[in-house]
Amino acid sequence: MKQAGWRLFVKVACDRAAAAAGLVVTAPIIAAAAVAVRASMGAPVFFRQERPGRHGKTFRVVKFRTMSNATDAEGRLLPDEQRLTLVGAWLRSSSLDELPQLFNVLTGDLSLVGPRPLLVRYLPRYSPEQARRHEVLPGITGWAQINGRNAIDWNRKFELDVWYVDNWSLRLDARILWRTLRAVLLREGISSEGHATMPEFMGARQFDEPRANS
Repeated sequence: MKQAGWRLFVKVACDRAAAAAGLVVTAPIIAAAAVAVRASMGAPVFFRQERPGRHGKTFRVVKFRTMSNATDAEGRLLPDEQRLTLVGAWLRSSSLDELPQLFNVLTGDLSLVGPRPLLVRYLPRYSPEQARRHEVLPGITGWAQINGRNAIDWNRKFELDVWYVDNWSLRLDARILWRTLRAVLLREGISSEGHATMPEFMGARQFDEPRANS
């Protein structure tokens, strides 16, 4: 079902109402997290980055910073697992680093539920089928997040994203939000094996190469 008409209007209205309420309720937590990030990593407190949204239109996502800017002898950033701080790891495992994205929901760039907005540099790497994830609003949580989060590989993640695009409904969004609460409380699928978060997506071809060599 396409996100259009009155269903999209209801989705966006519910998103913004929930985001506004969430920011009020979690204000003390956001303030405490900001202090913890500033004390452990210094400024800036927030991590901002361009991400592609619906139809590939970019917006600036905002999250709590979880990594230091540590570099090697040649000035290159160290791998994620070496830059992830103790405070940052705790923020990620508790999903508190996501709270500032409620501001993105208020602006309408992000929904509470939808495919997670990934890196802009991934756009030309998608297959046509994978690119369909941009037919709907991106979200803070989504179908892939409650079915493995970062513990599943990219291929499975995109399959789940496209399934959501084809089966989207307001009822499905409510189901995903309910199951997200459980996933957050149990801290399931925080990272991919051998990585602090997820390995970089190198393109649709990476899934074909093992079969080609077999």
